Amino acid sequence: MLVSSAPSSSESTDELIERCLAGDERAWDRIVTQHWRRVFNVAYKFVGRHDVAEDLTQEIFLKIFRALGTFDRRANFQTWLISVSRNLCIDHYRSVRKERELVDRSVDAEDVSPVSHEPDALTALERSDRRVLLHRALERLPDTLRTAVLMRDIQEQSYREIAQALDLPEGTVKSRINRGRHELARQIRRLISEAEARSTQAGSQE
Repeated sequence: MLVSSAPSSSESTDELIERCLAGDERAWDRIVTQHWRRVFNVAYKFVGRHDVAEDLTQEIFLKIFRALGTFDRRANFQTWLISVSRNLCIDHYRSVRKERELVDRSVDAEDVSPVSHEPDALTALERSDRRVLLHRALERLPDTLRTAVLMRDIQEQSYREIAQALDLPEGTVKSRINRGRHELARQIRRLISEAEARSTQAGSQE
């Protein structure tokens, strides 16, 4: 998100919001300029990394822009902005945590492969990017199983909510989730084995 305009002290926040809702991109640039540092500081406290905090701040402002029309003008904009930012950071944290827990639950270290009993192999999963590993494994699942697992284990929806959303019996939903989890674990094990095989091959060529 490029911020090209400097904030104007002569314009109130309400005026900028009005202009922004009317489609004035320069007004939005000024809102971002005025509040970027505050939102970034909130994000940084949650993630502890500058690059990740910047990406998260970009995402927060995008969601704030979409929710701008819901802001109650009687409230303090900065207070609302920080509150929304914190809630979005909490959602981000929960999402990342659930992804990590899903990888941990799907992979039994002793069931990865016979080679996994060696010390170097045991640390392979911890050294890998768990989110990338999970996403790659999810991509290998059939759409029906992937959707069921995501709705249950990442979005934490109930069986009834999933059944209503997919227009399916709860029994079918539970079956898909169980099958999806087993297939996800299998795909994660395959990905780890493939990575170990590539590593071994690369080592033998040196």
